[in-house]
Amino acid sequence: MADTIQMGIAAMMRVRLKADGRIVEILPDGSEKTVDHSDPAQFVRQVRARCGLTQAAFAEKIEVPIETVRNWEQGKRHPRGPARALLKLIDQVPDIAFAKLGGRQR
Repeated sequence: MADTIQMGIAAMMRVRLKADGRIVEILPDGSEKTVDHSDPAQFVRQVRARCGLTQAAFAEKIEVPIETVRNWEQGKRHPRGPARALLKLIDQVPDIAFAKLGGRQR
């Protein structure tokens, strides 16, 4: 079941955070597919690069300290739980994710 947007049709990815920390995508038939990001640092760098944002701008948009983004990208720390889910959402539909986050605009 896909959600639609008035300006056009966009398939929304449905994800669920499992108790063990895994993120699973809910497929149209209701089944679950594990989202695999074996290199979290690379994934964060790719998401930010696709958005065309600096580390500072990206951190501001997702409302985390710049040090958090730096630590993720350098592999010192890994995004967990809701942060991973948010990054996956930004990866799939950045305009919608940032619009829903609201906050400060650049």
